Amino acid sequence: MITLTVSEVCAILQGEIFATTGAEQVTNVVVDSNDVTAGSLFVAIVGERVDGHEFAALALTNGAVAVLAERQLDVPCIVVSDSIKALGQLAEYVRTQLNCTVIAITGSSGKTSTKDLLANVLGHFGETVASRGSFNTEIGVPLTMLRADESTRYLVLEMGMRGIGHIEYLCELSKPLIGVLLNIGSAHMGMLGSIESIAQAKAEVIAGLPSGGIAILNGDDPNVTQQESKTSARIVRFGQSANATVRATGVTLDEMARPSFTLHYLGNEASVRMSIHGEHFVSNALAVAAVALEVGIALEDVAKALSDATIPSKWRMEVTQTQAGFTVINDTYNANPESMRAALETLAAMGARRATWAVLGEMLELGAGSKDAHEVVGRQVVDFGITRLLCIGLGADPIYQAAIAAGNQAAKAAGLPAMQAYFSKDPDDAISLLHEELRSGDIVLIKASRGIGLERVAAALTDQEEP
Repeated sequence: MITLTVSEVCAILQGEIFATTGAEQVTNVVVDSNDVTAGSLFVAIVGERVDGHEFAALALTNGAVAVLAERQLDVPCIVVSDSIKALGQLAEYVRTQLNCTVIAITGSSGKTSTKDLLANVLGHFGETVASRGSFNTEIGVPLTMLRADESTRYLVLEMGMRGIGHIEYLCELSKPLIGVLLNIGSAHMGMLGSIESIAQAKAEVIAGLPSGGIAILNGDDPNVTQQESKTSARIVRFGQSANATVRATGVTLDEMARPSFTLHYLGNEASVRMSIHGEHFVSNALAVAAVALEVGIALEDVAKALSDATIPSKWRMEVTQTQAGFTVINDTYNANPESMRAALETLAAMGARRATWAVLGEMLELGAGSKDAHEVVGRQVVDFGITRLLCIGLGADPIYQAAIAAGNQAAKAAGLPAMQAYFSKDPDDAISLLHEELRSGDIVLIKASRGIGLERVAAALTDQEEP
């Protein structure tokens, strides 16, 4: 972070200062008292369940020099009317002091994975600051921005949204030069109601780019290419279609579903052999390559960095070989129809000659089309040849019912036994069933929306501590 005094922070935010001379230096900004270190400014946020002001004294004990608060406290503090808006204002000021390339990434799925891959690649060529985990909100993005300082060359920001105007606000704070629009799908349908509204919200990442900026767009997604008129920036398409500037051909998967492909750019090509699992990561890798190539990194260097890149954010296609001999794919961070299909395809590819388990829970925030979307997943389980299905919780019942119907029909047509399908009322019941049924050599995918809590199942199968 760019070092500021408490008085300077107060002046930037036009707040009021209490119980301090203001000379103390702020070297870090946090919203969790557990993250406080010496020199921290602790931002007290009033949440739905917790009021950060109640942790102000603890923050000072842990080393904070002051609290950014919405009311006067008995500790050194800067008082403002809205702590979250003030956090954004402080980040916006720090942005004006930076001399770095800011890259903003959004999409209906794959944001965090793409952000991780991009930070990994760019980090080989310059000091890079990127969002931690899924810090993509009006709190997370400013916190990421505030970690940058004079040495930062690349600032990679993941941007989420819950409605129209959210990404626009984040872009106003961060002023990206490069905007990446990965895809536009049905995630958030329950909040926004239509693909058109989702597209409008997501396209804000390119709408605010300067005329000298670069819009990195998925040329394989027609919902994305339809947004091209919304930006005055130069457009660079990525994908496997012929109109892509940054293109992949010859995509193949090894026995663990790790993709290899030839990367093309401006008449040149290089080979990429990825270390992560799933063909859907090719699209993410192309988006990363497009950014890296457009900031001037050589094609061969981009290909090598992509081949070595990993995804440190947890619960995103994490593959673990257990001591019991079965393989667990933990993709429990989130789920929507597009990511569910991609995960099932990966399970099928990895388990081509093995028993495969799809352990699935509900996909949230899908609105009126939720039942239909879950039934599609059930049919996909059968279509991909998954040998066993375990659905967890009432919200996943449409997956279970559709899979049974499709499985019975397919089995009857082929003269074969029906797919084995199980239903568990909760994660604890599922854990007991899996411990009884899993055998050495099996491969199991665990996936649902974050709110369902299936990471507990993955932890139990891999002998990890529960999250």
